[in-house]
Amino acid sequence: MEKKDNSTNIIRIVLYGPESTGKTTLAIDLANHYSTSWVPEFARNYLQEKWDLYQKKCSKDDLLIIAKKQLELENQRLMKANKILFCDTNVLVTQLWSEVYFDGYCHPKILNMVTKSNYDLYLFTDIDVPWEVDDLRDMPHQRDKLYRYHQKLLDFYGFEYLKIQGNPRERLDRAVSYIDKRFGL
Repeated sequence: MEKKDNSTNIIRIVLYGPESTGKTTLAIDLANHYSTSWVPEFARNYLQEKWDLYQKKCSKDDLLIIAKKQLELENQRLMKANKILFCDTNVLVTQLWSEVYFDGYCHPKILNMVTKSNYDLYLFTDIDVPWEVDDLRDMPHQRDKLYRYHQKLLDFYGFEYLKIQGNPRERLDRAVSYIDKRFGL
């Protein structure tokens, strides 16, 4: 039996993987397919604005803000979801980036949020798509290493996941097939 959010019966699925691996595209495609809501990545707009205004990147102080705001955004969208909610990232990604950028450090409150997280499935996107440059992405030559680290965290916590590869259509088809079977949709 799948885990559910305490206040709803909505299935929660996270799009998860290194930067520039098609998570947003797949989240939108899945939300459209299932006629439901999706949760954008809070950090993207927050950090883009910080860059545009001050030419500054993410700091340790930003991470707890990002984690809290991501959860708030999820809770808002959860109330509008139709049976299923697709999250274009979650607090596990905040933990990962904290550890990558700040020499293994992650705020204990973020770690606590991860251990209390309650998602039904992670769709783990592969690095088999072309890298797209933007102001915030900065690790194009470490994609293999980051992919392995993402998987290591999924395995460490024992979170259920499905690896997603291929072009956008193949990714959507694989995800839909698995979701329909796994959750009886």
